[in-house]
Amino acid sequence: MRAPLPPAFLSTPIAHRGYHARTKTRIENSTSAIRAAVDAGYGIEIDLQLSYDGQAMVFHDEQLDRLTNQTGALNARTAADLGLIRLTDSDDTIATLTEILTLIAGRVPLLIEIKDQSLRLSETDGLLEAATARALHGYAGPVAVMSFNPHSMAQMALLAPDLPRGLTTCAFDPADWQPADSATCIRLRDIPDYDTVGAAFISHEAADLSRPRVATLKSQGATILCWTIRSAQAEATARKIAQNITFEGYLAAIPA
Repeated sequence: MRAPLPPAFLSTPIAHRGYHARTKTRIENSTSAIRAAVDAGYGIEIDLQLSYDGQAMVFHDEQLDRLTNQTGALNARTAADLGLIRLTDSDDTIATLTEILTLIAGRVPLLIEIKDQSLRLSETDGLLEAATARALHGYAGPVAVMSFNPHSMAQMALLAPDLPRGLTTCAFDPADWQPADSATCIRLRDIPDYDTVGAAFISHEAADLSRPRVATLKSQGATILCWTIRSAQAEATARKIAQNITFEGYLAAIPA
């Protein structure tokens, strides 16, 4: 079953990890960044990691070090403990997916990236996917899920078949994906799992949009999103191929 991507995902640019700006104390994936995106009318992209007690947390990294004054693995802390940790240069703390869904309340489209928990782009235990499906059950707004790991989307196809699914894709340079092995990276760069997981879209690395496989998928009806655009000039170039963008660092124009 291939659940279609809602049209709302093509009508407005998507703010990467929320409409974040550290100089304005809006840290990536924070409630402030997400609130700012809603207020501006942008779609929103967020990342999910798994807490020790099985909750979907809105946070990009496996480790706490870059974005907080804490150290160590996020998945070693409970959701309650994580909810007390302030993000650097901010009054916000790490939020659960449920909290973010309540904040957005269906007002703008939400694109959710489920981070690879295997760290090798291999089989997943399905725990983060299950937590994501639980949190999204009954959510009425436009929402879609994606992952670099096709195994994650295969899990979501079983857990929540009515949710639109996609693959986050790129050139998969093995140097950037350790400890995943080179053979896995070489395989994934040609996006072989699109039909297998019932994907409706890809969100592809902007610098790699000229890859022939992207054009093939588009010609076969796939929606092409891209990441991460950081200027109006780069946006204009990307839109020659992509049907929408994920952006940060500038004020993307919202079509009239």
